[in-house]
Amino acid sequence: MQCASSVHQEKDKMSIKIRRTNSENKDFIQLIKELDAYLKITDEDEHDFYNQFHNTDVLKNIVVIYVDEIAVGCGAIKKFDETSVEIKRMFVALDKRGSGVAQKNAARIRNVCKRISVSKVRIRNRSASS
Repeated sequence: MQCASSVHQEKDKMSIKIRRTNSENKDFIQLIKELDAYLKITDEDEHDFYNQFHNTDVLKNIVVIYVDEIAVGCGAIKKFDETSVEIKRMFVALDKRGSGVAQKNAARIRNVCKRISVSKVRIRNRSASS
């Protein structure tokens, strides 16, 4: 499943594309590797505990954000039941943080939630320095 939309930001001259995909997308897999490497540093001794909850094969609704054709962010939705989901694997490359990519990522995930008609959305996060 591939669904793309484009947004052009004049101030930064960035071309942003947002694609809805699945867990087999090579760009998603690469971003998850970057996320896991980042979390291994920030989680320190707790990494093995948290890492057990990061299976991507159960994720069906995935968003990948591209800036100038380069994958820089992702997020996914894990469905619990017919009315509730959890946002998973949200990540933006360190060099793109502060550029508005995360907001576009979150907005697209909200739109996917609306499309699949869920009424409860849960997100868990851990504090980390960025």
